[in-house]
Formats: sequence, structure tokens, C-alpha cells
Amino acid sequence: MRRFTSPLTRLHLRTLLRRSATNQSHHLPCSQFSLSKTHLFTSSLPHDPFPFSLYCTSFKPFSSQSEDPVKDQEEETIAQSVSSELVKELDAESLSIPERLHLSFSHLTLTPSLILTTLNLSPDAGRTVLGFFKWVKSEESFKLDDEVVSFFVDYFGRRKDFKAADDVLTDSKGVTGSKTFESMIDRLVRAGRPTQAVAFFENMEKDYGLVRDLNSLKLLVSRLCEHGFASYAEKMVKNLANEFFPDEYVCDMLIRGWCVDGKLDEAQRLAGEMYRGGFEIGTAAYNAILDCVCKLCRKKDPFRLQSEAENVLVEMEEKGVPRDVETFNVLITNLCKIRKTEDAMNLFYRMGEWGCSPDETTYLTLIRSLYQAARIGEGDEMIDRMKSAGFGDALNKKAYYELLKILCGIERTDHAMTVFAKMKEDGRKPGLKTYDLLMGKLVAHNRVDKANALYKEAESNGLPVEPKAYMVHPRYAKKKPTSVKKEKKRETLPEKMARKRRKLKKIRLSFVKKPRKMQRRAY
Repeated sequence: MRRFTSPLTRLHLRTLLRRSATNQSHHLPCSQFSLSKTHLFTSSLPHDPFPFSLYCTSFKPFSSQSEDPVKDQEEETIAQSVSSELVKELDAESLSIPERLHLSFSHLTLTPSLILTTLNLSPDAGRTVLGFFKWVKSEESFKLDDEVVSFFVDYFGRRKDFKAADDVLTDSKGVTGSKTFESMIDRLVRAGRPTQAVAFFENMEKDYGLVRDLNSLKLLVSRLCEHGFASYAEKMVKNLANEFFPDEYVCDMLIRGWCVDGKLDEAQRLAGEMYRGGFEIGTAAYNAILDCVCKLCRKKDPFRLQSEAENVLVEMEEKGVPRDVETFNVLITNLCKIRKTEDAMNLFYRMGEWGCSPDETTYLTLIRSLYQAARIGEGDEMIDRMKSAGFGDALNKKAYYELLKILCGIERTDHAMTVFAKMKEDGRKPGLKTYDLLMGKLVAHNRVDKANALYKEAESNGLPVEPKAYMVHPRYAKKKPTSVKKEKKRETLPEKMARKRRKLKKIRLSFVKKPRKMQRRAY
């Protein structure tokens, strides 16, 4: 009989034996993982029990965080061993994946975080992960739940292998819930398959045992509208109106979907139908229409932006729809993009007239625009005002990097170093990209000493910096010393007369005939 060796090292086995001896087999709580796109409009309705927002894409990327770094290190080591078994090439005589995993890792205590880490480390495993799923499901010490199934659906959805994701859903019927449904819908829509997403919603109760209600309809409509598939969403809502009557939330999502697609006529047509049908168009829908109008004006005729935006604002006042901070964020952002920073600042100072206060998006947009306009002092004042307003946490590492990139782009390297120092004072640890940006700009300005100091600082912070050959800009390169040409001295009058006499003498001598040599006669 062929003998299989475990990929675990002695240190791993000792850790596992210590765990089994103390009988501390427990499931680690898996935190919520979400990656949100920053849009101009955010809306959260109090009656919405579903954990998603209309204007942000919420999905679970493959990343995990824990408060115990030692436990994380041990977990990653074990997950690496399981991952190496998944990506190993199979022979014709070798056992199946579940059998091999059972022989090598039967002593493991499975947790959701361990499964997620294993999937993170196995991007090239492919269909082998199906065997891993079967092994996880067959383990008696571990109870399969909705969250774990969503991890596998996310994995196959990212690879666009929806046949394997369907197999996972079929095998876990009765366990799946809202998280699995959200993962499947999100991956189908992001892959550009709205028809399959609608078909999945229609058959999910019969095929997979998922609950088909108004909340799941809202999720599907929001995902379709976020990615520009408003036509599919509107058709589905109209077909299911007898079963799930739409509310104002669904109406706002549909209007925004047409605006995301850039079809203002369709959005206004749908808004008119809803208004005639007795629905009230909310501020979020008008914000989407306003943003669509501004984008179209920026594309076709930027000079008409303010007048067209004013028409939308007048219509909001006529319908009694109040402005909110997102309305001003839309206007300020679009004004800054057409370089009308002064108009954006005037609008910022008038926000209080409508009872609105700026948020972090307002401050960051204005700071970036002021720096791009080379209004450095006003940009620094806006940073201080943002911190005093309580939005200092929004100035994270990414926001500071964007500001440094703008300052380096307008050749304000000294001020970029000042903002860099402020970034470190605020407790934001610079990353490798930040150091690389500043070192490249300093070398381009022929300030090699400061660039070397930054390199040593990054190295002392534990960043994997590598020496690179940066180019010095020709404008800042040291020019080679050139020989100074002797200037002609101005001739005095005697020197000038002497030069003329010499020239006249040469001319006179050139006309003097030379005497011929006498020829001898031969007798």
C-alpha cells in the first residue's frame, strides 16, 4: 500500500497537539469583509433590513484580519500546507482530494477563517477546490453554514466558473442563505451576465432553497443598476409587480441605474411614470439625475453645466424635495473637475443656508482641487478645517498618497515633503508606493541626498524597497562648464587707421607688375 506523508512540519504538529491537549476547539468568529466603491450618492433607508446600500458595492474579497497576530501566523502556516496539497498535481493512481485531505489533515480544527485563508492562498487550484469543499462538508467536527458556502461561491465566481459555483449551491441546499445569495448575484453581475442573474433569482427557491422575497429583489435590482443594467432591472420589476410591489427605494434605484448608464431621457421618463403613479421621487434619485446632467455637460458643453444644474435644483424646490450634503457633493465635485474651484468654494461656504454641513467627501474633493490649482495655502487650511470638523480619520494613507501625487505633479516637491511629514505626525504609516513616488520626484529634481535619506527610512521601517535607477530631469541636471569666448575689444582710432593702411598697402602691391626675366639667345 502506498504511504502518504503529511506536509505538516514538526512545528505545525507540535502546535496542533498542544491545541488538542487543551481541548480548545472553537470556531473563530469571522469578521465582515466589504469593499465599497466611493460614489457621489449614498443612501441608507431605515426600513431596509438588508445589509447593503443602494450606492455602494458590498462584497467579500479574500482577506481576513484578526486581533491576535500569533494565531494569524499559525493559521496561515496551516492554510499554506492545505493549499500546497490542493495545487499539487494528481497522478492516475493517486487518491481523490477529499481522501488525501482526510489522511493528512484529519486532526485539524476547521474554522471559517482557516477556510477563507486557504482559499486566499489557492488562486490557481481551480476545480480542485470542489474536493476541498466536499472534505469540509464531510467533517463531523465542523458545521457548514451560510458564510462558509459564500466563501466558495466567491472563489468560483471570481474565476467565472459558475458551473462549479452551481455545484456548491446544489450540494449545500438547506444551508445557504442571504450571504450566499449576495455573493452569487454580485459575481454574476460583475461578470457581465445580467440574464443569468435574473434567471437565478427566478429559480433560486426551487433549485437551491433560497428565500425569494422583497429584500432579495432589492439586492438584485441594486446590483444590476450599479453596473449599468437598468433595462434588465426595470423589466424584472415590472414583471414581478404583482408578486412584489415596488416601493420608493426600488424606484430610486431604477432611476439611478439609468443615470449610471448615461441615459438621462430614460431616467426622466421613468421618473415621470413614477410620479404619475403616486410615487414620490426622493433626494437620492434627484442627486443621480443631477450628477448625470453634470457629466453630460462636462462631456459636451462645460459652459452649460451651471445653468443645467440650476434647472434640476429649481425642479427639486418645486416638488418640495430638500437638498442634502450629497447634492452639494455632486455640484462641488463636477465644478472641480472643470477647474471652477472658486465657484466650488463659494458653494461650500453657502451650504449652511440649506441646513447642510460638509462631510469627508466634500473636504477631500476641495483639498485635491485647491492643490491642483496651486492654491497651496488654502489647501492646507482646508486640511486643518477638516480635522477640526472631526473628519481627520478620513485622511488615511490612501488620501495622503493622492495629495502627494497631485503636489508632485505640479512640481511642488518641497510642499509634498511637508505634507509627508504631516502624514507621519497623524500616525499614517507610508507605504512602498508613497516612498517610491517621493524618491523618484526628488531624484528628478537632482536632490539625491534627500532621496537616499528616504530610502534608508523606508528600509528601517521594514518595507521591501529595491534600488532603482531614477532619471534626473534635464532642466535640473548640472550643466557642463563651457569655455568663455573672448569678446572683441573696440579698436581705437590709431589702431583702426593702421589696419586700413596695411590693407591699402596689400592692395597696392597686388597691382605692381613683376619684371620679366631676360631670355638668352642661342647662336
